[in-house]
Amino acid sequence: MTRQYFGTDGIRGRVGEGVITPDFMLRLGYAAGKVLGKMAGDKRSGRASILIGKDTRVSGYMFEAALEAGLINAGVDVGLLGPMPTPAIAYLTRTFHARAGIVISASHNPYQDNGIKFFNADGSKLPDQVEQDIEAALEQPIITAPNLGKAWRIDDAAARYIEFCKASTPWGFALDGLKIVLDCANGATYHIAPKVFRELGAEVSAIGVSPDGLNINLECGSTNPRQLQKAVLEMGADLGIAFDGDGDRVLFVDRDGELIDGDQLLFIIALHRQQYLGGCNGVVGTLMSNYGFELALRERNIPFERAKVGDRYVLEKMQANGWSLGGESSGHIICADATTTGDGIVSALQVLRAVSDFGEPLQKLKQRMKMLPQHMINVRLAHRDGVLDHADVRAAVGEAERQLANTGRVLLRPSGTEPLIRVMVEGQDAAQVEQLAKKISTVVERVGNA
Repeated sequence: MTRQYFGTDGIRGRVGEGVITPDFMLRLGYAAGKVLGKMAGDKRSGRASILIGKDTRVSGYMFEAALEAGLINAGVDVGLLGPMPTPAIAYLTRTFHARAGIVISASHNPYQDNGIKFFNADGSKLPDQVEQDIEAALEQPIITAPNLGKAWRIDDAAARYIEFCKASTPWGFALDGLKIVLDCANGATYHIAPKVFRELGAEVSAIGVSPDGLNINLECGSTNPRQLQKAVLEMGADLGIAFDGDGDRVLFVDRDGELIDGDQLLFIIALHRQQYLGGCNGVVGTLMSNYGFELALRERNIPFERAKVGDRYVLEKMQANGWSLGGESSGHIICADATTTGDGIVSALQVLRAVSDFGEPLQKLKQRMKMLPQHMINVRLAHRDGVLDHADVRAAVGEAERQLANTGRVLLRPSGTEPLIRVMVEGQDAAQVEQLAKKISTVVERVGNA
């Protein structure tokens, strides 16, 4: 029995602690090379090739070298992309007909963290069985292959991805006259996003474009957009766009400095598809998606379903339903008719396409959807066993739902990593929502600490 390494978002942790060590990366590279190298070789060299990309955190250099060494030992060729957004690696894996793509990134986490994510040859996440095979191969000793792999650097990776992003919009689409502030989180989009939007005609001011290995996501980017909000107001910009460290999330700021989250952006994209692109067959959100988002789609006869939190679950439900649009309130948006994974730049362009076609500024367009007040409390417990099914907890939830009278919802969700239960209430009245969340939390705390 092997240890379970792969989570819903790859392998992630604090550098030097647990599995995130150079030694583990060497063994992981070798194991991945042995498993993926068994398949038929690609068209480029007659044997398997795997691409490696990374974000801007300092530990990426160390892990890149370790993975490269492990893969070469397994007889696999390695294409080095350098700092690139996660969705760019998914795209380039397809473009180069590689066996797989590896991303070295901890996404929106601080620089002390890092992680690994795999894409298959189609630019999608590896099947569970392949992940299990790699885990099993981690236990094997490293034996240098008789025919070592070779490494090469892909110097035009950034230019290829920039053109891909621009091509996700229709021919002739332009952002002429639009004044935009970009916040690249000192992350992987720092040398990509400004060029994309400038080449489409926008007047671009960029912040968070000076990575030093330590400042990724530091008081900037989609997880901390205050600098962007301030810059939009000071510069008199039409809007601002914030990415996270690896470029798979995006949030907007309107010209009044107000933040626009992933639910609102998804709604704008869905509305645009319904009115201008022949219809929107459905949208997948998550358990945390705002209830106002669901109501706004329902009013327009756009089907909506919720998945568990996590882009993997969103994509699975999209594929099961045959839908092309889904995402999370964090700004991880998947436009499956444009690319295979969440892509902050591509999603931002879909929003700007809607703004252009509707002919309305962002702050007016977002008003077509009413966000409901939402209050969440994290309740730390001595134990979680049986708490959600306890009669007192069920009664408290039932009473809250009765008071909301089908104008809101209640959600109790255990944390996947901590001894917490998250209590969330949504409704029309902010004061009522907060009061109900506190009442339920009190009962949950009493039961869970009994």
